[in-house]
Amino acid sequence: MRPNPFRVQTPLDVLAWSARRGSILLAVGIFGGVASPTLANAFRGFVTPNVLLMTTLVLLRVDLGAALAHLRRPGRLATIFALQLIGCPLLAWAVVAPLPLDPGIAAGCVIFATGCAATSAAAFARLVGLDPELSLLGTLGTLALVPFTAPPIALWLLGIDLSISTWGLMTRLALVVGLPMLVSLALRRAIGPVRLARHGPAVDGALVWLVVGYGFGVMDGLAARASADPAWVAQALLAAFAIDYGLNLATTLALWRAGPVPAMSAGLMSGNRNMALYLAVLPASTDPRITLFFGLCQIPLFLSPFLLRPLYTRLLARLRPSVARPEDARSHR
Repeated sequence: MRPNPFRVQTPLDVLAWSARRGSILLAVGIFGGVASPTLANAFRGFVTPNVLLMTTLVLLRVDLGAALAHLRRPGRLATIFALQLIGCPLLAWAVVAPLPLDPGIAAGCVIFATGCAATSAAAFARLVGLDPELSLLGTLGTLALVPFTAPPIALWLLGIDLSISTWGLMTRLALVVGLPMLVSLALRRAIGPVRLARHGPAVDGALVWLVVGYGFGVMDGLAARASADPAWVAQALLAAFAIDYGLNLATTLALWRAGPVPAMSAGLMSGNRNMALYLAVLPASTDPRITLFFGLCQIPLFLSPFLLRPLYTRLLARLRPSVARPEDARSHR
């Protein structure tokens, strides 16, 4: 007798189902945060705990051996860091400078391109079937380097002073990575590799719901701030999609010879940037349109699994059938 596919037996089944529907849940979540300001406001206070929990679950699921293997190729990592932190801002500036864009949107695009990879980069890489280990290293590396690259580039290209404290950023790095690393190592030891592998889909499902909650929180206040000028918001949203997916494509093409999975993983990092850092350090005199633009940039970020996963799956299947699945991709790096 065949099992009923609609019957949910345990909470673990619900989480495993959530992992399989992750891209749809994220798309619904980001629009839910905009449509329900009350709910978005309720989640706002949980953004930082969400980031810590997300990082813990990502570290729990990454292949530590594969992550260490990437460190044996420092030249490739250095190229990824240079493209993301130097190449992308210069490309963004060269593209937007001649365009008749609103000055706040134009500046927002360039500052966006100077940012480090999003904290959730590894989670998104896992959701779309790419390389979470490379994405994790990309997040750590760009977060450590951005205080040295973003301020001079923003000042040179835009005349904007990004006063990023190196010490403050290193403290943040220790909090959002060091603490989850210790917790994930303790959990790995307590759970054991066999049970962890068996319950891996449930862990991924929990990660999906944490990212959904994060999406609600970062959307707080966006609807109210955007309603005053819908025409400007439409232009800014179009620019947000263009800068996100444009940097993704440019980085992917630049690194294609390194292999499809590393190239597309680096591209996904280039399109998904950490704007929360800039919201914390930009001076009060900053054009408010820039910060509003950063909020709108969350929409293409959270829609990327829904929009890009089918593309990645088909492309990898055509290029090399053996790397169509994420677990197979790791065996070919």
